[in-house]
Amino acid sequence: MNLTAIIAANLKRLRLERNLSLGQLSELSDVSKVMLSQIEKGDSNPTINLLWKIANGLKVPYTLLLADQGNDPEYISRQQRTEQHDLDDHYRIYKYYNSTPIRNFELFMVELDPGTEHRAVSHSEKSQEYVVVLEGKLCLNTNEGEYHLNKEDSICFASANPHVYTNTGDCVLKSIIINYYPV
Repeated sequence: MNLTAIIAANLKRLRLERNLSLGQLSELSDVSKVMLSQIEKGDSNPTINLLWKIANGLKVPYTLLLADQGNDPEYISRQQRTEQHDLDDHYRIYKYYNSTPIRNFELFMVELDPGTEHRAVSHSEKSQEYVVVLEGKLCLNTNEGEYHLNKEDSICFASANPHVYTNTGDCVLKSIIINYYPV
């Protein structure tokens, strides 16, 4: 199944499980009713930030919208991982593991082109983000301050507020990101 179809099926299932109309979810997520309808029909390929808004409105982890609903262990090769990118294709996110009822975190690898930034919307309340820089230089701006990370540096921060990643190096920034959702 392709990613657009998976997102469409998951969005509809999650919305209906909560007995929400498109209008109610629109109010909770700050995403238009028309856009939600298009996503549910598989007529739109939503951006990363749009999916974060929907996930926050539904109060679910971001990857629950991306997850194929199989429960069996799954080997994920580099070619099989789920990929998303921003509108300019400067920020690429690769999903490896999604949050499940027995695993309350998501694991991604992220790439950000030199001299570019990505503005992340706030994640769910009480969520934490762990970042490990694999290659390059990262400037992270949060409500708490500005942090400069180099290769193999890491940081953990409250991700319930918007935050900005900036690649201050001259090569593609690669990092691992874990989004943790306390129970």
